[in-house]
Amino acid sequence: MNKNPTEISSLIREVVFGVEDGMVSTLGAVSGIAVGSQDRYTILLAGIVIVAVESISMGIGSYVSNRSFKEVEEKEVAEEKEKHKNLPGEEKKAMFQMFIRDGWVKSLALKMAKYASLNKKLMLREHEYRELGIFPYQKTKPLRNALLMFVSYIVGGLFPVISYFLLPVSMAIYASVLVTLTGLFLLGVITTFYTNIKPIKAGLRLMIMGSIAFGVGFLVGKVARMI
Repeated sequence: MNKNPTEISSLIREVVFGVEDGMVSTLGAVSGIAVGSQDRYTILLAGIVIVAVESISMGIGSYVSNRSFKEVEEKEVAEEKEKHKNLPGEEKKAMFQMFIRDGWVKSLALKMAKYASLNKKLMLREHEYRELGIFPYQKTKPLRNALLMFVSYIVGGLFPVISYFLLPVSMAIYASVLVTLTGLFLLGVITTFYTNIKPIKAGLRLMIMGSIAFGVGFLVGKVARMI
């Protein structure tokens, strides 16, 4: 079965957020440490620790937030089921009013509400969508989203660090910035496959975010080196 658009949006959000945050935050931190210490071992140790710890933190944060969101929805649906059981007439009237609110003509809204009231599953599904704003076919998967966030952050975090494995520190600083900003630009362009934003605009927006992080890290490193 094909994934619905809402589920695809959720997957894209986790991946883009993870990769982007991994690039931006790691670039800022590693650049500051590189400028301040000029020591390859310190830079690599810090970079690896940052990526490892932050990827776990982001994964846990994603799991907790998605799990909490899912539990809130489950509670609301359970309460709605109780209302359907105890107050079927009131829920039928509410369904009719929601159809009217959504633009259906009165005669058709009355028929739809009557028909929905004869099918408990249909009635509940309509209330989930129209009253609670819950998409019945959208299933939040906290563990999957957490793993996506975890892996995505690691992938993004490798961009700023990889140069320090291959080049002298003095060259790696600039290579790290170039590689990461290019990665951010391409990430922005890729996201436009699913949006209406122009590719160049989306790419430049992420590049600016990365540049700000680098600038802050660079200044902090410079100040630390002068102390």
